[in-house]
Amino acid sequence: MTAAPSSDVASAWAMLRNRGFVAVMGYRIFAILSYQIVAVTVGWHVYKITGNPFSLGLIGLAEVLPYFCVAPFAGYLVDHLPRRKLGMLACAGLLLTAGLLVVIASDRLPWHGVWPIYAAIALTGVVRSFLSPIYNALFARVLPREQFARGASLGSVVFQGGMVLGPALGGALVGWAGTTVAYATAAGFALLAMLALALLRVSEPPPASQRAPIFGSIVEGIQFVFGNQIMLAAMTLDMFSVLLGGAVSMLPAFIHDILHYGPEGLGILRAAPALGSVLVGLWLARHPLQKNAGRTLLLAVAGFGLCTIAFGLSRHFWLSAVILLAYGACDGVSMVVRSTILQLVTPDEMRGRVSSINGIFIGSSNELGAFYDGTMARLIGLVPAVVVGGLVTLGVVGITSVKAPALRRLDLRDLQ
Repeated sequence: MTAAPSSDVASAWAMLRNRGFVAVMGYRIFAILSYQIVAVTVGWHVYKITGNPFSLGLIGLAEVLPYFCVAPFAGYLVDHLPRRKLGMLACAGLLLTAGLLVVIASDRLPWHGVWPIYAAIALTGVVRSFLSPIYNALFARVLPREQFARGASLGSVVFQGGMVLGPALGGALVGWAGTTVAYATAAGFALLAMLALALLRVSEPPPASQRAPIFGSIVEGIQFVFGNQIMLAAMTLDMFSVLLGGAVSMLPAFIHDILHYGPEGLGILRAAPALGSVLVGLWLARHPLQKNAGRTLLLAVAGFGLCTIAFGLSRHFWLSAVILLAYGACDGVSMVVRSTILQLVTPDEMRGRVSSINGIFIGSSNELGAFYDGTMARLIGLVPAVVVGGLVTLGVVGITSVKAPALRRLDLRDLQ
């Protein structure tokens, strides 16, 4: 029994000696850094121009609409085309978006105001629809199945590490060097993500002898997800919690109007949730969740809702940062459990389509949540909007625990 902890650490380090796994993690963190630097910079850029919380919500809407339109087809392409090359093309799209924002921030366009920024963010939505499906598909090719749970924890650490460094670096760059330099730095990270995939050596699944019709193939992925109660419940729970209980999209307004800090403070608060997730991910990499994983997931999302309420009521900067740290820790548990379920349940030939559906449930809920928060802030006020979202999240947890008993009783060992 005493040897178990060292065995856990040895297993984690063994995965980090896997060159394919490291290359996939490199792709993930560099792409996230590029995306997050753009996200924090755009938020500050737009709010500085408009001074209106509703304009922050429109950022999310500008990204999620093209994301919704492209995501199902992105999943189909990931399942039918070489995944590594498709990932490099997606990274080129990130590079192009950041380059366009450099031109906009440099005031080199004949158009002014926020609409050119929204147009660039719309392109980001198209590109982002490919990022997670490609990651999930490549992840399953570089690790054996028995390492998926531990790999998902390390993947969460990498993801949330990017979520810590990206906003902090973006806020610092905006405060010290301006938006143009911040966008240019994001372009550099997009180039590094492309390089990581160029160096990746991984076996691709053999092409299907007969390619299914595109719409029939997409429907097949949807039917698979909706036919699995555990996967569907986990996705739905996370979607509604992020949609209704997210507070991150309103941080520029909180910083400016309530906490009275500059862009450096925005970077700290944007990074705090991710830091909490990193700490949880490191713990779970050494102590992977198995027994009572479903119950733990429900409790984590309930904690997420409570932290949302507490953040909305806080009036002190560092207290808000601590609350967001706990908020991120709860979100980190949810992310690891959901990612492990996704990897264990999904057949390899459907990973792109299922991951895209997961992205529509989860990834798009961040942007829809931003639009919801901006709209609610305009209708009932900034603080009430966030508090109400946290209360509704608690209600969603209660409903899910009753309606999805398979998730509530989930033991991950039953899926392996």
